[in-house]
Amino acid sequence: MRQRERGGAVIIVMLIIAATLAASALLTSMQSTSSHASAMARTQITGLYCAEAGLAAARATVIANVAVWDPSLGAAAEPAWLGAISHDIDSDGANDFRITLRDNDDEPVNDLTRDADQTVFIVSTCIKHSDSPTQVTELVTSTGQRKLWLETE
Repeated sequence: MRQRERGGAVIIVMLIIAATLAASALLTSMQSTSSHASAMARTQITGLYCAEAGLAAARATVIANVAVWDPSLGAAAEPAWLGAISHDIDSDGANDFRITLRDNDDEPVNDLTRDADQTVFIVSTCIKHSDSPTQVTELVTSTGQRKLWLETE
């Protein structure tokens, strides 16, 4: 008489297959997370380069227009006179950065709408990547001297 088979081997094979599937799912999840992190890092770096390109494009125009700094200081929108420079660094037809001006602390009681020492902050914000805007700020004088550079966002 034959003994009844118990199916122990089938259960072991099913456990091995389940463990392999779980490990595959874990590795896929880890790779997906890694890919997303790499994409975010790449976006942040290109955003920084974009904002720096905005500073470089605007610097000469800002320095050449000292007379119109005061009306432009502290405004949330880009001054109209900065519209003359190209804001499209990758030739896709869309603006890639926005430039604003901010006054430095140059009066005893600081007036953010008036410049007293011919020194302002140029703020360049990369708007190419809406999910991670990058902003850089540079302190410049009317003579073109660059005093400070900060990544502010």
